[in-house]
Amino acid sequence: MEAPEPAQQTTNNKQPTKKYTFPKEEHLCRKKLIEQLFGKQGSSFGVYPLRLTWLAAPAHGVAPPQVLVSVPKRTFKRAVDRNRLKRLLREAYRLNKHQLLDAPGGHPVALLGILFTGKEKAELPLIQKKLVQGLARLLAESAGEPGRVQPVV
Repeated sequence: MEAPEPAQQTTNNKQPTKKYTFPKEEHLCRKKLIEQLFGKQGSSFGVYPLRLTWLAAPAHGVAPPQVLVSVPKRTFKRAVDRNRLKRLLREAYRLNKHQLLDAPGGHPVALLGILFTGKEKAELPLIQKKLVQGLARLLAESAGEPGRVQPVV
């Protein structure tokens, strides 16, 4: 008798469990896609100390977006500090990506960039709190995107 697939595992009350994973397929690595994300097509906003940049998908989907995590070398000279912040950003995303994936009607994000813009090192609770706020704002902005009001010039 084989064990059930990880996505099909259930708890005692027969509800599927959430997968708190961040597999390699969800990492954004292709140079062409990164250029699109940071080009004219991508939208962004800041939730200090984070900046979220995203590119809308052609249709709402349930597949997770590809995610890029970045910490500037200019601000954090030591690789140890940059690597720790990137690890904390990945962990915060891994634990909270279900908010994006469980959105009613699917989520509108194809590519997502999470950039750390703070000047000082931060701990996981702060990063997690700000990432949750950012994901909520991303869903709100993407839901209202078709009727977005343009500023009057």
